[in-house]
Amino acid sequence: MKLEGVFVPMITPSTRDGGVDTQALAKLAEHFIAQGVTSLIACGTTGEYYAFTEEERRQVMETIAAVGKGRVSLVAGISAFSTQGSIERAKQAEELGYDGLMLTAPPYCLPSQDGVITHFREVAAATPLPIIMYNFPDRVGVDLEFDTVVELAKVPNIVGIKESSGDFGRALALIQAKLPDFEVVCGCDEQAADFLFWGVRAWISGSANVFPAEQVAMIEAAKAGRLDEVRDLLSAMYPVIHDMESSDFNQKAKLAAKRHGIEPGEIRRPLAPLTAGQAQAFQQLLDAYKH
Repeated sequence: MKLEGVFVPMITPSTRDGGVDTQALAKLAEHFIAQGVTSLIACGTTGEYYAFTEEERRQVMETIAAVGKGRVSLVAGISAFSTQGSIERAKQAEELGYDGLMLTAPPYCLPSQDGVITHFREVAAATPLPIIMYNFPDRVGVDLEFDTVVELAKVPNIVGIKESSGDFGRALALIQAKLPDFEVVCGCDEQAADFLFWGVRAWISGSANVFPAEQVAMIEAAKAGRLDEVRDLLSAMYPVIHDMESSDFNQKAKLAAKRHGIEPGEIRRPLAPLTAGQAQAFQQLLDAYKH
């Protein structure tokens, strides 16, 4: 699995009764493929995986696989509260034909860095699939420290890291380390131009649920050395992305599905839906976006 292009962690449209709207999910997957994304990610944070039953998780995984298999790479988020839970999710992804995995440190239990290393090593040993580590300490409660990443990059099927700490100095240190057979992936949408400037060519982007084609165009412009175009594209998207990053990211990513002709349904609890005023203000930002 090549780490290049836009990887979209897909939202999960909901039915009126709160279940998974598999028809809308399949339609959205088709749309993203048509827009040129490299990969579809099932069960990422933007997809509200933490609120799924096991049956709903399988529905999401199967629906995305049915659309994307053989057309784009398929990545499954396998984060869980325990190492064994992540191993079981990795095996499910294997069974369903996924090409790769995305994995955080276990949330809530706050493992030491030694515990983090053990966690990733054990999951990697249990699956042949390539693993993208995901560093988002604000959500998970645990930072994947520089030395930890360097150590885990030695594991053959740990192939990269989605760096979402918001500390670009950390990202740049990893980029400059030039770890063999290991890629740094942009995981902070507001900083995408910085990552691309320094040679990163893979972007796992929650806001690609809003701007799939535009973000594909950013990657292509960066590959061609057109950095002014990279800047201009992000500048146009920035008000929307900044607003999403400021609060209620998942709710806004889901609302923006209407831009693609998809009725997204409600956000799952424990997240609260946007108020009418918040939804209107975000819609105004979307309406003001200039291609």
